[in-house]
Amino acid sequence: MRDFAAIDVETANHEFTSICSVGLVVVRDGAITERFYSLVRLEPDYYSYYNTLVHGLTDADTCHAPLFCDVWARAEALVGDLPLVAHNASFDQRCIFSALRMYRLDFCHESFLCTLRAARKYFGKQIPNFQLQTVARACGYELINHHNAVADAEACAHIALRVL
Repeated sequence: MRDFAAIDVETANHEFTSICSVGLVVVRDGAITERFYSLVRLEPDYYSYYNTLVHGLTDADTCHAPLFCDVWARAEALVGDLPLVAHNASFDQRCIFSALRMYRLDFCHESFLCTLRAARKYFGKQIPNFQLQTVARACGYELINHHNAVADAEACAHIALRVL
């Protein structure tokens, strides 16, 4: 696959609608052509201690950020008709669908592919686990800022170029 958009979301708490950041990397003809990152103002508006430990974001970071519906409009304009790709896509897809449903917006993409599933088939037992940073490293990409949404989306893009 040479044309796609890799996406990653981070959440503030256990609610799937609690997207606090979105990262998107557009790949055309096998090369990254665009990167997009935005913080997102929360609804529901609270952070869990655990989630903040994972990504480092707090209400102070997102209280003046745009709402998900506005961030999604910008991201969707970049994606166009490209297929979406995510690592552990079931999580990102569920979060995005939940947030879209909350704003009564439609999801307009036909395919949402998963690099986690593809990596399991591609690597089999050659790597110790299938965490994003492990798979990225196996694909020759060193993930530096794990749990930053755009850094994770870029790692996912590099994985997709190898395994999809």
